[in-house]
Amino acid sequence: MADQNPTDDAAPRDPAAEIQRLLGIMAALRDPRTGCPWDIEQNFASIAPYTIEEAHEVEDAIQRQAWDELPGELGDLLLQVVFHAQMASEARMFDFADCAAAISDKLIFRHPHVFGDESRDKSAEQQVKDWEAIKAVERAGKAERGTLDGVALGLPALTRAVKLQNRAARVGFDWPGVGGVLDKITEETAELVEARDTLGQDALEEEFGDLMFVMANLARHLKIDPELALRRANAKFTRRFASIETDLAADGRRPEDSDLTEMDRLWDKAKAAEKASAQGV
Repeated sequence: MADQNPTDDAAPRDPAAEIQRLLGIMAALRDPRTGCPWDIEQNFASIAPYTIEEAHEVEDAIQRQAWDELPGELGDLLLQVVFHAQMASEARMFDFADCAAAISDKLIFRHPHVFGDESRDKSAEQQVKDWEAIKAVERAGKAERGTLDGVALGLPALTRAVKLQNRAARVGFDWPGVGGVLDKITEETAELVEARDTLGQDALEEEFGDLMFVMANLARHLKIDPELALRRANAKFTRRFASIETDLAADGRRPEDSDLTEMDRLWDKAKAAEKASAQGV
């Protein structure tokens, strides 16, 4: 793990040397004769879920402000890049250097106001427009001609919904304000109720998806990250339910020994305690 205290007397590590060390370790793990059987058996598809999981763990450490854990979590994420690059190198597709070169080239191309002759004297709004123009050039080079082309399928569904909506909004396909979104939520809610009462499970799922999609659009209009909002709601639910369990455990009981009325009362107690704590009471 990287040194946490910048005042430590230990000499700083050499980034290039550490990268080479990591690349060597990964190559050894994948060696067909002397490597790790588990690592040797992996492929792009089997490693991809771990890549997503490690990215979420980085985000989790940041949300918890667990700065002592963050170097390790970022290292785990870096390992995923190295793992994919090693497998690609074995297949003579590309290697780690190609990955590093690709992102370096992209950053330089997308920031002509830093690495080129363009002026940095522009508004944030103009910078967004210029950014989109640059990305449009990149998409054209990949034969991505549609407005929504290139939005990754593997993104969390709420995040992908917002990205799709942002793309559509940039070409004018958007409600002018929150009011239209709220009206649409009312409409989709009514359709969900109708599907529940008169239609089958597939139709019910479709209507639920429509409602979730509009809720993501509401988050976008309110400048809320829906993934983050839902994570916080999950954390709040976890805290309050744990409080219920603690209160019941004081009487030697578990939730299954209680009933909804009592647990609702304990939930309200936990909620009131949180609000009082937030207000410094």
